[in-house]
Amino acid sequence: MSPTLRLVSHHLCPYVQRAVITLAEKGEPHERINIDLADKPDWFRSLSPLGKVPLLLVGEGDTAALFESAVICEYLEETAPGPRLHPADPLARARHRAWIEFASATLNDIGGFYAAPDEDTFERKRADLAAKFAWLERQGLGEATAAGAGSYFAGESFSLVDAAFGPVFRYFDVFETFIDPGIFAATPKVRAWRAALAARPSVRGAAAEDYPARLAAFLRARNSHLSRLMGA
Repeated sequence: MSPTLRLVSHHLCPYVQRAVITLAEKGEPHERINIDLADKPDWFRSLSPLGKVPLLLVGEGDTAALFESAVICEYLEETAPGPRLHPADPLARARHRAWIEFASATLNDIGGFYAAPDEDTFERKRADLAAKFAWLERQGLGEATAAGAGSYFAGESFSLVDAAFGPVFRYFDVFETFIDPGIFAATPKVRAWRAALAARPSVRGAAAEDYPARLAAFLRARNSHLSRLMGA
């Protein structure tokens, strides 16, 4: 019998979404507990050394607490039944882990993009993001086996790289409701991959139905260049 799993979460956290996608792909039942990161409960502070979500609580009574989304996803890959989400080949597996780190770096750039205080900074951050996806088009999807329109990162098999990038693309679903940043104009393989992930049930279900409204409200409150564009 699988251990009891409880995932401590926040509505907007993209790293939580990685863990939710992985749990769904593995078919692992779990409880999701949303907390307010602006008012963290004491029990959470006592379990999370970094004060961040996701936090996976494993078992009952003597609970083991796992922090960091990459560690959580690797734990689920090693322990949960269901399809394998990492390649069997050690070199391919290592490269997948590297691209997961690339997804984290892309999320950092997205944060700089939506928080940019002025137009010049906004344009620099937009260019940084476009360059990241251009690199992904050439090197990431270019090296993946059998990658093509409508496929996932490494072809037809869904992987932890896909779980990492699903939440990345979800940001742009909301951004593009208000503006056209033109970030994917020169990356047709990335656009096809984005569409395939958007159609995947595990990716769709990783965020609540009110996620777009919550994210839009969060962005409007930033007093950033993007928030002013959204208001216009």
